[in-house]
Amino acid sequence: MIKFTIITCTYNASDVLRRTLESVMEQDYISVEHLIIDGKSKDNSVLISKRYKEDNDTANTGHEVIISSEPDRGLYDAMNKGIARATGDYLVFLNAGDCFHSKDTLSYVASCVGENEVLPAVLYGDTDIVDDNGNFIRPRRLVPPEKLSWRSFRNGMLVCHQSFYARADIAKTILYDFASYRLSADVDWCIRIMKEGQKRELPLRRVHAVLTDYLDGGMSVKNHKASLKERFMVMRKHYGLITTIIMHCFFIFRAVIKK
Repeated sequence: MIKFTIITCTYNASDVLRRTLESVMEQDYISVEHLIIDGKSKDNSVLISKRYKEDNDTANTGHEVIISSEPDRGLYDAMNKGIARATGDYLVFLNAGDCFHSKDTLSYVASCVGENEVLPAVLYGDTDIVDDNGNFIRPRRLVPPEKLSWRSFRNGMLVCHQSFYARADIAKTILYDFASYRLSADVDWCIRIMKEGQKRELPLRRVHAVLTDYLDGGMSVKNHKASLKERFMVMRKHYGLITTIIMHCFFIFRAVIKK
C-alpha cells in the first residue's frame, strides 16, 4: 500500500489553515503521514494544528500527524525540513490555504499505480484556483500534458506544485535551492526531480483528475516581477539562454493574444 507524506508549511496563517487541515483529515485514504512544519508562528497556527491533531487521533482516521514549530529561513527551507522528515513513498506539498479537491483524492491517486508496479517518479494532475473562502474561480490556466518530461517546463510550469507528487526517495536527494531562488525554487525543484526520474528510467504519470484547490494569490503572484526574473534564471539554467529567450518571446505573444 502506497504511503503518502503530506507536507504543510505554515507561518502566521491561522486565517486559512483550518480548511487545509480539514481537507487532509477528510481523506478516506488511510496510509497518510501529515507533517506540519511551522516557522514559529506568532498567531494561532500552532494551536490550530494541535487541535487538528487531537481531532484526527480521536476520529481514528489512521493518519499520523506530526507537528514541529521552529524558526526557519523561509518557505523553501521549511519544505526541505519536511522532505528530510518524510517517511512515505510519495510526498506532496499542501500549504496553508490549499486543499485536496475531494475526499477521495489520495485514494484515486494511489489507484493509478498497479499493485506490483515500479513506482513512477512523479504522479501529477490538474488544479483548480479558489478564492479566500475556498470558492471555485477557474481551472488553472496551464494544463498538464499527457506526456510530461523535464523539458516540458520550457512552456511554463505546466503542473502546479501542489499537484506534483514526487517519489520520496528521489526528493530526499534533491532539496530546494533557497539560497539561489527566493520565489521560484519550486520550478527548479520540479525540473530536477523529473531529470532524476529520467536518469532512473522511471515514468511520469498523468492522473486524470483535479487534485488540488489552489489558493489564488500565492507568494509568486504577490511578487510577480521578481518571480518572473527568477523563472527566467531557472529556465536559463536548465534549457540554455537562446531557448529561454525564444520561449519568453512566445509567452509575451501569448499574453497579448489573450487580451
